[in-house]
Amino acid sequence: MDESHSSIDVSIWRGDENGGFQSYRVPSRSDQTVLDVVTWVQRNVDPTLSYRFACRVGMCGSCAMTVNGRPRWTCRTHVKSVFQESKLEIAPLSNMPVIKDLASDMRVFFEKWTRARGSFAPNRSRTEAVEEIRPDTPARRFADEAIECINCGVCYAACDTVRWNEDYLGPAALNRAWALMNDVRDTAGRERLEAVSAKGGCHSCHSHQSCQAHCPQTLNPTRSIAGLKGLSLQAYLRGEIKP
Repeated sequence: MDESHSSIDVSIWRGDENGGFQSYRVPSRSDQTVLDVVTWVQRNVDPTLSYRFACRVGMCGSCAMTVNGRPRWTCRTHVKSVFQESKLEIAPLSNMPVIKDLASDMRVFFEKWTRARGSFAPNRSRTEAVEEIRPDTPARRFADEAIECINCGVCYAACDTVRWNEDYLGPAALNRAWALMNDVRDTAGRERLEAVSAKGGCHSCHSHQSCQAHCPQTLNPTRSIAGLKGLSLQAYLRGEIKP
């Protein structure tokens, strides 16, 4: 991108799933982010433009959108790093219904997170002392590798298997299941393993690594899913779960 230009042309998705791109001319600024561009349009051109954001500093993940075909956190994405062939195209996240403009409906994403038994089931009551977990144990290290997910939906939007298979739980939900399977304080391991081994579970993953390549937190859900595949196979051979 040539920063000497005083403005840039931007295409932004408008409407629902049957909508289309609308062009805007936006002032060019040094170190301008894609979220800055969307915000400028909403505040200066069309206040009806719908999108999500909260922290603006790469902590919440709510500003995720599709930028030039790739899901990204728009608050961390500088325009100059993605401006290709004088093109900046901003759309809602893929693999989810569109509510309006840049806001995707994430209900299916969180419903699958629930189907994967993504909630912690404690082995102690609130009146008991918190169990101490050594940070150098193998289980804790496995959990650490997956625990930083903030459910932004970028991996789900990038996943080819989700696109092909609407039953697939998706990388975020399975990554969460793997973290909990390695949490020694959790008591729902068997039920969770049954859930992630069923139709649309971990065995549906084709290991394309799209989730790992796109994750803003540099997590590797594919590795977590491979761990679940191994655990489910062991549980099947022991007769603990059914195929």
